[in-house]
Amino acid sequence: MTTTPSSVTALLQEMGRAGARLDTLRACEAGAGNVSVALPTPADLAVTFPRFEACELPGAAPALAGWTVLVTGSGQRLRDVGAAPTAAVAAVSIDADGSATLRYADDRAWARPTSEFNSHLAVHDDQVGRRGLTGPHSVVHAQPPYLVALSHHGPADSAKFSRQILRWEPETVVQLPEGVGFLDFMVPGSQRLQEASVAGLREARIVIWAKHGLLARSDDGPLKAVDLIEYAETGAMYEALNTRTGSLGQGLTDDEVRAVIEAFDVRTTLF
Repeated sequence: MTTTPSSVTALLQEMGRAGARLDTLRACEAGAGNVSVALPTPADLAVTFPRFEACELPGAAPALAGWTVLVTGSGQRLRDVGAAPTAAVAAVSIDADGSATLRYADDRAWARPTSEFNSHLAVHDDQVGRRGLTGPHSVVHAQPPYLVALSHHGPADSAKFSRQILRWEPETVVQLPEGVGFLDFMVPGSQRLQEASVAGLREARIVIWAKHGLLARSDDGPLKAVDLIEYAETGAMYEALNTRTGSLGQGLTDDEVRAVIEAFDVRTTLF
């Protein structure tokens, strides 16, 4: 059961907290990174975002008819969302006929939603439609330095990359039993990246965008998505530190990870 708040005010506050945490992780330099939350259109939407205009969606989103997506604006610093949420965040409401309305406040500081809105929207639509979600669904794009650096180390598959970051702390496999998906480099904002992200997030809650960043999703709010990012980033940090010291550390053995899996009844196919 989701614990995500459903009011615009509460969600904006949580988006601000998520942005602040990503800033602490150095995962959203300047205007990098973006956050969105899709939810059935709330009663307090017009109060928070009183201005509106017609807009064109970057793609069809039939499962989101009657829903609204709160999304950070292009070029907005995630560290500033908490202090001025209505300046940094747009609200895109989707009607049954596929048309959309862009809602905003008087202190709007953006020209358009994030340039990666196409991926956010497509992931929300796929998750809501395929899984029948009825409550808020969150998507976070960030650029955590250790994960990004690790993604530069040549071609990798999802299982190999996951095992690199899951082998350093016992709790990581508990929190990320499906590991992470790994996507080869694709142009940011592209249709190809959008489609690969939708497919990847059906299997895992994080997909790595090689040489760029990642996309994470959560049914429990943007802060939970950031928690997952933090677990993965910590694993990548230990992997980097081990490489820097000559790969002297063994990390958890497969048998040790399997013991954790058995003790916590973790469902995973990675070990």
